[in-house]
Amino acid sequence: MSNRPGHQARKRFGQNFLHDPGVIERIVRSIAPKPDDVMVEIGPGLGALTEELLAVNPRLQVVELDRDLIPVLRTKFFNYPEFRIHEADALRFDFSALAAERPVRIVGNLPYNISTPLIFHLLSQAGVVQDMHFMLQKEVVQRMAAVPGDSHYGRLGIMTQYHCRVQPLFEVGPGAFRPAPKVDSAIVRLVPHAELPHPAKDLSVLQAVVRTAFNARRKTLRKALGGMISAERLQALGIDDGLRPENLTLAQYVAIADALASEPTQNEAP
Repeated sequence: MSNRPGHQARKRFGQNFLHDPGVIERIVRSIAPKPDDVMVEIGPGLGALTEELLAVNPRLQVVELDRDLIPVLRTKFFNYPEFRIHEADALRFDFSALAAERPVRIVGNLPYNISTPLIFHLLSQAGVVQDMHFMLQKEVVQRMAAVPGDSHYGRLGIMTQYHCRVQPLFEVGPGAFRPAPKVDSAIVRLVPHAELPHPAKDLSVLQAVVRTAFNARRKTLRKALGGMISAERLQALGIDDGLRPENLTLAQYVAIADALASEPTQNEAP
């Protein structure tokens, strides 16, 4: 679908409209939508992917922030009476409210300028999600799928893998969009774990440990986490305090967080 006269892609919304029919078809095949899915698309734009999803699932819902696109979508898909548009910011949208019948399937060509905070927002609601398929900047997908020791490994990958199985599917070049972005893109599939492989005692403590560690990713753990846990306690957990944050596994970060979560608070008796 080409950009329509009268609607200029807006940089502040991170808009790059997908138009390549071959890419759209491949995305839909990867999603494999079903008529009775509870499915929501984030940022439908001019409706290129929306059109193909609606052909299979006429109850598709979309979340769109750009008010100028709402009438475009309503006009284009007027013959789908169950099609629903949520005029909202996906960063603040409660996706769990859509999961009354069954888990939600979430798809979208995510705005690259908010992709990381949006992923964290969605991960916080992973318990009501069946799966997610997203078009993202290629580097973001690499970060999500990275393993310890990889230069892309960091907070995003660790926390995504805590909640989900991450499966990069295929790459998409700039020419599939109008306007063309300056970076390559990729499609990723995220499937929330039925059972967390490494459940933390306190998720907020794990998030704090990972955030603190990667705020000083070039330092050793002894220094990066010095304000949270001692080198002796790290060694007692079987973790080399001379390693850098990018060398630890998810399980090791959970072990650190669980050790901290088990500490008595200052208000408790010794």
